[in-house]
Amino acid sequence: MIESAYSFLSKGGVLMWPILGASVLALALFLERLWSLRAANVVPPRFVARIKSLLRQRQIDGARVLCQENESVVARVAEVALDRWTRGVDVREGVEERGRLESSRLDRFLEALGVIAAIEPLMGLLGTVMGMIKVFHNVSKRATEAGVDVGLLASGIWEALITTAFGLAIAIPVFIGYKYLISRVDRFILDLEEGSTELVDVLEEIGPAGASSRTHDARGSETTGGADNVSAGAEASEESAAASSGGAATDGGRST
Repeated sequence: MIESAYSFLSKGGVLMWPILGASVLALALFLERLWSLRAANVVPPRFVARIKSLLRQRQIDGARVLCQENESVVARVAEVALDRWTRGVDVREGVEERGRLESSRLDRFLEALGVIAAIEPLMGLLGTVMGMIKVFHNVSKRATEAGVDVGLLASGIWEALITTAFGLAIAIPVFIGYKYLISRVDRFILDLEEGSTELVDVLEEIGPAGASSRTHDARGSETTGGADNVSAGAEASEESAAASSGGAATDGGRST
């Protein structure tokens, strides 16, 4: 089996080995992107729902811990959003910048797959052309010596066409895989934009970072002010009662 494969590759010429090497590289890149471009690595639905729930409950520290524990793309975007929200900086602008950066990372290695899909048939065609040149050169030499050998011509053309067939056989599935990954990346980018927008909307809904503490302080001040008013009222009542009792004792002394 191995010997027959080696013999087949050898008949195709020297360009058969670069074509085979490019096919192995394309397979490795495709499997790596297929593993990386999963929902759990990009936009896990459960993570988005959980962090929105924590933000609505104003559990900011819990949301930060959740972002640090999760290794997805949307978690890194959410961490940037929380950091800018805490510092009082424009959240939406920071999320858009981080989203563009993460989107470019999703496209990693895809350009290499596209290049391999494009050059595979070209390498096969080049190998065929080189093989045909070699065949006709040999035929021209033989023709001057003992006439044209049709068998030699047919055999040479067959071997020369192997590289084109092999290059096309590799390029077609690589191109299909490349287009599939492109569509997958586009879908995840849309999901990332949607999830990031939802997080920004929640942060804008709960207000600035110091709003909750100011509300708490205001409520505490109102409570304290109410207690002071009650105490002041009680003291005023006691003073009025004392004055009334003093006035009654004076009137009693006069009447006596």
